[in-house]
Amino acid sequence: MQSELEKLFENHQGKFDMFEPDSGHLERFKNKLENKKTAKKNAVLLFSKIAVAASIALLVGLWIGSSYGSKGLELAEVSTEMAETQSYFVATIQQELKLVEVERNSDTEQIINDALERITELEKKYELLTLELKESSEDRRIIYAMISNFQSRIDILQSLLERIESVKELKKQHDENYV
Repeated sequence: MQSELEKLFENHQGKFDMFEPDSGHLERFKNKLENKKTAKKNAVLLFSKIAVAASIALLVGLWIGSSYGSKGLELAEVSTEMAETQSYFVATIQQELKLVEVERNSDTEQIINDALERITELEKKYELLTLELKESSEDRRIIYAMISNFQSRIDILQSLLERIESVKELKKQHDENYV
């Protein structure tokens, strides 16, 4: 049995180019390779410059957008009493969130995610209220709505912690029944 390679050579016998290339062939070949390498280097360099320019343009755009974006008026900017109120609510919410995160596990994951989703919706509503307050800083209804928004977030977190305790208690009872 002949190998496939031997068959290939037999089938093409006499068809191979046995002559030496024209003079200067090696130099022309080297020049073509160099030209391709140079072209590739130039393309990479151009692409790098374009990427850097695009990144700079993006950063400048983000900076301009954040500087000139329509930010609202925070509750803390209305008065010192409101600053204290906002500080209290923010600190309480952060504390409650830490307690919630400590309780995160496979049993509580879904109820925590649901509650955090509701809090995110309230945060979006709060952002809209800050825009309204910016337009009408004297409107007490907006200030009360902002305070109510903070209180609603705290209520959700406290309710969540109570539900987590219930889940833990049920799990404890379940485990005791099967031990």
